[in-house]
Amino acid sequence: MRRTLVISDIHGEFNKLMTLLEQVNYQSESDQLILLGDYIDRGPDSQAVVDKVIELREKGAIALKGNHEDMMAKAFSNEDYIRVWVRNGGKETLESYGYQLGDEDDLDVIMSKLSPLKANEKVKRHLQFIESLDYYVETEDMIFVHGGVHPATPLAQTDPNVLIWIRDEFHNGYRGEKTVVFGHTPANRLHGSYDIYFGENNIIGIDGGCVFGGQLNCLELPGFNKHYVK
Repeated sequence: MRRTLVISDIHGEFNKLMTLLEQVNYQSESDQLILLGDYIDRGPDSQAVVDKVIELREKGAIALKGNHEDMMAKAFSNEDYIRVWVRNGGKETLESYGYQLGDEDDLDVIMSKLSPLKANEKVKRHLQFIESLDYYVETEDMIFVHGGVHPATPLAQTDPNVLIWIRDEFHNGYRGEKTVVFGHTPANRLHGSYDIYFGENNIIGIDGGCVFGGQLNCLELPGFNKHYVK
C-alpha cells in the first residue's frame, strides 16, 4: 500500500528536513508527501527550504500554505505587515535571501534598513510559488491543513485566514468525522511533549517545534507511524 508522509513547520531547518526525508526513505515515485506549511522564518535557511519544497512539489508532493508564508507575501505587498513579519522570524528569512541586516535586534533599526522593502529576483520567484499554494487537501476520510478547521463552518466556505491561524477553537471544538492532520501549534502546547499529538476528537497535531529546540516530525499513513529528527 502506498505511504502518505506528512511533515509540517520546517521553519528554515533545511538540514533537519533532508535528514528526515532520508530517515523515512522517501521515494517520490511510490510515496505521497504532504507538507503542511511554515517552511520559512526563525530558522537558518528558509530560502533553501523553499527551493527544496518547490523541487519536491515538482516531483509529486503536495505543499500547503502556512501563516508564515502568508505573512511574507503580505509584507512584500503591504508595508503595514513588515513589522509583524520581522517580529515573527522574518529577519532570519530575509537574511537567507541576502538582505544585510547584521546582528541588530532593535526592530525600529531593522525597519529603517527595510524601507522600502523590495523583493529581489529570488524572492519574486518564491512569492509566486507561495501564491500558488493551496490551503488544505481533503481525502475521503482525512483533512490536511496548516492551522486547523473551523468547527461550525463547512471547509469549502471557511476564510483561508482561519485555516492557517486557528488554534484553541479548533483544538477544543472540532467534532467532525474526518481526521484532521495539522501543524501550526507545537505539540508540546497540546500534550506537554514534542511527539505527535493524537487528540481524542479526531485531530492529529504534528508540529514538533523543531525551531524551538524540539523535533521535526513525520506522520506516516496509513499505519500512523511516527518518525522524527531532533
